[in-house]
Amino acid sequence: MIAVVAVRDGVLPLGAEETINEARGRVLLVGTGTEVARAELAGALSAAICWEAGPYRPGSWARALAPELEAEDVVLLPASADGRDLAPRLALALGRPLHAGAIKIDPAGASLLRGGGRSLLDVDFIGPVVATLQPGSRGTDDRSGKEVESRAISPDIVPEPDADYEGLVPADPATMELREATRIVAGGAGLGSPEAMDLLGQVATALGCATGATRVVTDAGWAPFNRQIGTTGQVVDPDLYIAVGISGAVQHVSGIGQPKDVVSINLDPSAPMMLMADLALVTDAAALTVALAGRLGVTAPPPEGTDD
Repeated sequence: MIAVVAVRDGVLPLGAEETINEARGRVLLVGTGTEVARAELAGALSAAICWEAGPYRPGSWARALAPELEAEDVVLLPASADGRDLAPRLALALGRPLHAGAIKIDPAGASLLRGGGRSLLDVDFIGPVVATLQPGSRGTDDRSGKEVESRAISPDIVPEPDADYEGLVPADPATMELREATRIVAGGAGLGSPEAMDLLGQVATALGCATGATRVVTDAGWAPFNRQIGTTGQVVDPDLYIAVGISGAVQHVSGIGQPKDVVSINLDPSAPMMLMADLALVTDAAALTVALAGRLGVTAPPPEGTDD
């Protein structure tokens, strides 16, 4: 088993270390700045292949990488934006099935999320496969002190430009996966109504943030399940987390990672989320959402409700 990780200017994608750990520390780093990425991953590696392939070209990369990977029974990529893009192309180039959305994988099979994350499907492999691993689903092991086998792919393997690739389009914060969001505005029961949650989503988009929610909100149908943050939803790790009307139950807080900055809006100054916030605003969450919408030029019916 080997991990394949696309690198952009030495920056690793979300879920890279978990994917490498699942592949027992074996990785092929492809892209730009691969040696920088290898140095950053030193404690997670047992074997590393670095390929300076230039700017991201998924079709050409897949065709060029196939001969290097054909001896590997399982080729595993993180389910990041680039990983989800490159994985099906690799599967086609290698003539293998693709198993997407795994939360656990080994040489014999995988556990896959299905139905928007509400069900789990266990599959047994009957031959070589390509798979993607969901970020936040697995931990990492420390391999510091162990000797790492490292080599570079011959520079004569240079892909031709993809005729259909025109560049990278920035993700829409309103629809991007929460695991990949660096800024998140999340709503809780303190918003008081589905209308308030809808308005908060518009405010988040206007701020360039992704929209998240607590389990109470998704269970009530105010937001789709794929927006739920917590141990039974999405595990995230943004730079900025704005909690609006969220008390801070442990099931939710354990899923927000380690944000650099946390802002909390709630009527209860002693709520757990308020105590962990860098900036805590003691005010009505729904009313503040309306005020923000007005400042940002977002028009919607004013929501009703107060913090609980």
